[in-house]
Amino acid sequence: MPPKKFTDGEKILCYRGPMMYEAKCIRGQMKDKAMQYLVHYNGWNKRRDEWVPESRVLKYNDANLQKQKELVQQGKGSKKRRGGGADGGLLGDKHDKLKKAEVMEPPRKRRRGDVSAMEDDASSKTSRAVVIVIPDNLKKWLVDDWELINKQKQLVELPPSHTVVSLLEDFKKTLEGDVKELGIAQEVCSGLIEYFNVLLGTQLLYKFERAQYADLMSEKKSDVSVAGLYGTEHFLRLFVRLGDVLSYTAMSEESSALLLRHIHNVLKFISVNSSKYLSSDNYHAPAPDYHRKLS
Repeated sequence: MPPKKFTDGEKILCYRGPMMYEAKCIRGQMKDKAMQYLVHYNGWNKRRDEWVPESRVLKYNDANLQKQKELVQQGKGSKKRRGGGADGGLLGDKHDKLKKAEVMEPPRKRRRGDVSAMEDDASSKTSRAVVIVIPDNLKKWLVDDWELINKQKQLVELPPSHTVVSLLEDFKKTLEGDVKELGIAQEVCSGLIEYFNVLLGTQLLYKFERAQYADLMSEKKSDVSVAGLYGTEHFLRLFVRLGDVLSYTAMSEESSALLLRHIHNVLKFISVNSSKYLSSDNYHAPAPDYHRKLS
């Protein structure tokens, strides 16, 4: 059995959806050949304790606290762009079937003196598994993507010829003959872009790519989103994480099914047009000085 990265009682940071929270590692165990940890979120009711995969747990240090701070700021920015408010949703409120599909966030904490406490548990919702099925040819591409970056030490050329924004615009064009489907798809695509913008820097990059991301962010114009600078190679990684993220979204089974149908339609579109949007030619070996940035 591989050694545990986190000890019993250790103070940690843990992802819950796209946000990161201070927590305590209660204990760890192997399950289905993978390490999992039982975590308690600081100031939350013990009923919120949960088993999480090791990939969601981070060391409590200055670098990860900075990531947490950035996620909070990005979340605030997303709410402002949506018009803010607790009623805002992944799919907005333009469609009756999707009005209850709130943006995924665990119940917020409130302060009582120096003690954090959960909001009334009666108003909170339990998580529900959301399974996103990725087409086989895209699964293979995700493996190739990992090999190209982590083994061959290559980077995706940025910005790409087809960004996340342009890809989704192409997808929406296929629905122009169906006003109802197009309207819902527009909301879904806006939500996917929002999640991609928030999650890319903290959950969708490999270690070898972080210096490239930092350089790009330092040069990025304020009116250009991350989804306008990255392409399908990185966008696909979102769908590996998205099921876990959406499991904390307060929505009815009907809304969840409708959302999943449109997400799977996006994946099918990428799968059918993979030769256009995915190519190993989009990767390149970085200059020698890039490696020095990593050391």
